Amino acid sequence: MKSSFSDYTLGAGVATDLVNTSALVRRSTGEVLVDAAALGDFLAEHHLSPEALSSRSAPTDEDLEQVLALRQEVRALLESGDENGLAERANALVDRAGTRPVLERDADGHWQWFVAAGPGVTLADELAALIGTGLLGVLHTLSGERVRPCASPDCDGMFVDTSKAGRRRYCTPGLCGNRLNVARHRARQHPEEAG
Repeated sequence: MKSSFSDYTLGAGVATDLVNTSALVRRSTGEVLVDAAALGDFLAEHHLSPEALSSRSAPTDEDLEQVLALRQEVRALLESGDENGLAERANALVDRAGTRPVLERDADGHWQWFVAAGPGVTLADELAALIGTGLLGVLHTLSGERVRPCASPDCDGMFVDTSKAGRRRYCTPGLCGNRLNVARHRARQHPEEAG
């Protein structure tokens, strides 16, 4: 799996989505990555084909355990709030790929910087490199201020805002944003119940 420094949105999106699979965030639905099959579904939803899985068709329980540990590491990184620390820790995630950046042509023939996983790395290490590359791209292109906690009072999620305007407020807009909008709507419809 190659990670492009230019297309940081994939890595940043995987960071956001991985952190928000936790039961800490998904209080109403619970843990998303309950088994190795759920991890496989997560990878498929993001159209990821890690090199670590090329010799087998699906993630293992060991892969799941390592990815869950990575999830805690990424959450701590996102919560740090320090751009220097973010850069240092994101660089450490990229280092786990066991290789260096390379300059190659993309599908359109343009030169791009990529990080590709070295031989024998684990699934978690490949995801770490993808996430680290995405976070470094966000830091370089947008700023560390784009790493935020969810604005919903009922959510402990974190996210990386890669939108053009930079005004995203919720870790999962379709879930957290909708819940807040429904609550506000109900309060307007029945003000006597809200007070």
